[in-house]
Amino acid sequence: QVQLVESGGGLVQAGGSLRLSCAASGSIFDINFMGWYRQAPGKERELVAGVSSNGIPTITDPVKGRFTVSRDNAKNTVYLQMDSLNPEDTAVYYCNAIGRTYNSGGRLTNYWGQGTQATVSS
Repeated sequence: QVQLVESGGGLVQAGGSLRLSCAASGSIFDINFMGWYRQAPGKERELVAGVSSNGIPTITDPVKGRFTVSRDNAKNTVYLQMDSLNPEDTAVYYCNAIGRTYNSGGRLTNYWGQGTQATVSS
């Protein structure tokens, strides 16, 4: 079994900051990617940011310059520092990890956290 546990969501005013964290536990190994997606009501889930196994970060255009992603491989943890938040950032943020387990036969598999709500008021 694999579990991804997110924390750090909440309610902030526009211009404020939040720091999200996600820790992976269980039998997952060879995590090729660990990062964050988000989904607002009525919209499709979209990639926000993440870090590949070689440490190269990816930050998508809507949050570039405002968000920073980092990863601690020893702790199987990924962080998302969100600064200069605006109401358009309001969404459920989901942790995502792409890795392997013995139960998956060594196949790369997507794993998801339950999500943490971030709400930004105007």
